[in-house]
Amino acid sequence: MKSSRLAWLAASFAVAALFVWGWQLIADYKLVNPVFLPGPDRTWGALVRGFTTGDLGVKLVATIERMFWGWLIASLIGIALGAAIGTSPRLRAYLAPMLEFLRPLPASATIPVAIALLGLSDGMVLAVIAFGALWPVLLATIHGFSAVEPRLYEVGDALRLSRAAVIGKIALPSASPDILAGTRLGLTVALILSVVCEMIAGRDGLGNWILLAARSFRAPDLYAGVILLGVLGYATAVGIGLLEARLLVWRNRAR
Repeated sequence: MKSSRLAWLAASFAVAALFVWGWQLIADYKLVNPVFLPGPDRTWGALVRGFTTGDLGVKLVATIERMFWGWLIASLIGIALGAAIGTSPRLRAYLAPMLEFLRPLPASATIPVAIALLGLSDGMVLAVIAFGALWPVLLATIHGFSAVEPRLYEVGDALRLSRAAVIGKIALPSASPDILAGTRLGLTVALILSVVCEMIAGRDGLGNWILLAARSFRAPDLYAGVILLGVLGYATAVGIGLLEARLLVWRNRAR
């Protein structure tokens, strides 16, 4: 098991190194205009300068804060509302038409409405992020709770547990894999919307950094910002994966 994991990591690093090497060759031989495609060496230099002499670190922190708070608001609302809907067939029937109407609505399409209501403020950005990240969490939570084995509820009734106890001790552990999958997807949506809102609303962050670099033809800075976004997305996915493995250790043992 350990040797296969090391082999997988070695193969992943080899693929990444091959990609960077090919990118460098394309830049060195100018197969693409260097104005539009700098090499990884120039991109790395822009990344270092951004952190050492620029304000790239401040912009990174601003994007992370917007992403995190928007995702946290969406997760709290989505899990609470999803638990109520998922455990109540009657509530699902009442709310199904409205949920089906709002679910396919692109979150980016709500940005003009949010700007009209809240202005070009951080509150507007948080509202858009929370709205977009809400749906993966909400729908996954509804599915998780509605898919709980009915016999588990019968066990709760036999033990004369209250509704809150049944949800907390029986339904929630059973639905937790779906909930965590929804929160992981919601965090990805939150990062995307953070960048989009920063570009449209001009809020300080990585999105604004990338947009200004593109407008001023600073290609190394542009690619540095894009790579930093990729690293941030990868780091958040790994973090959620580690949290999921820790919270669902009982499922791994059952296997």
